[in-house]
Amino acid sequence: MLAPDLLRDAFNSFASGVTVVTCAREDGAPHGATISAFTAVSTEPALCQVTLTRTAKVCAHLDGRPFAVNVLAADQLRTALHFAGRPRDPEPEWAQGSVAPVLTGCAATISCLPWRTYDGGDHVIVIGEVVDAVVSGAAPLVYHGGRFRELSAQLSDGHWQGSMDSPELGWFDASTTFTRLRPHQQRAAS
Repeated sequence: MLAPDLLRDAFNSFASGVTVVTCAREDGAPHGATISAFTAVSTEPALCQVTLTRTAKVCAHLDGRPFAVNVLAADQLRTALHFAGRPRDPEPEWAQGSVAPVLTGCAATISCLPWRTYDGGDHVIVIGEVVDAVVSGAAPLVYHGGRFRELSAQLSDGHWQGSMDSPELGWFDASTTFTRLRPHQQRAAS
């Protein structure tokens, strides 16, 4: 069995943005939780994913409700800490987003309707259908190695467009066909 500390260190080797997932509780009051497990899933349909600790309060508030993913700006460390269980005074500022409460001053805000929820072991995987997005252009807050960080200097002039196999952007266009070099062979049962 893999040692939990080794797994945590391996996961912490991946730098990610810092987000606060926000929604309205049953009583209508806004609620949020800081997470770094956010992923873009699809552009057609527009989907994103957040992964939440199963025991987090936000899981109960988020169940089947619209939510927003607030991508924190580099100057929002206090906001990250506030929603990570270390309340700050004054509290972060709220605004009403297109489908759920949102935070002000973020690098981006992605508003979602509930799409699917999946079991993720000790976590819950929540997929949202993106219905609105606002981008401020502010630099994001980054999380790496168990610490909050800012982006460093840009390392290249070119914009990297994924794996470059996109028909619109990459090496192959939509009309490209591929011929199998060898016939597929079944592996012999051992």
